[in-house]
Amino acid sequence: QVQLVESGGGLVQAGGSLRLSCSASGIAFSAYTMGWYRQAPGKQRELVGSITSRGGTNYADSMKGRFTISRDNAKNTVYLQMNSLKVEDTAVYYCNAYIYRGEYWGQGTQVTVSS
Repeated sequence: QVQLVESGGGLVQAGGSLRLSCSASGIAFSAYTMGWYRQAPGKQRELVGSITSRGGTNYADSMKGRFTISRDNAKNTVYLQMNSLKVEDTAVYYCNAYIYRGEYWGQGTQVTVSS
């Protein structure tokens, strides 16, 4: 059974930092591209960024320079380091595991940035 479990969300003041983690089980983690998405109230889910199996990263323009994705294949875990957080970063953040055969999603973790 595939499971993606996000953690690390919470309440933080604007300008602060948070690190989200996503622990995967039931998949050959190192073979998957891992992504982070977010969905704010009333908005569509959007890509935050992703990291390929080889460690290449890609970010949405609004996150470049503030967010960093990394992975630890030995721990089957992907991380999202978020710095200089803004109120508009408030959303539920989701972990995604993608390979050509299909994809899996976590349940999401809430990030709330207060002014």
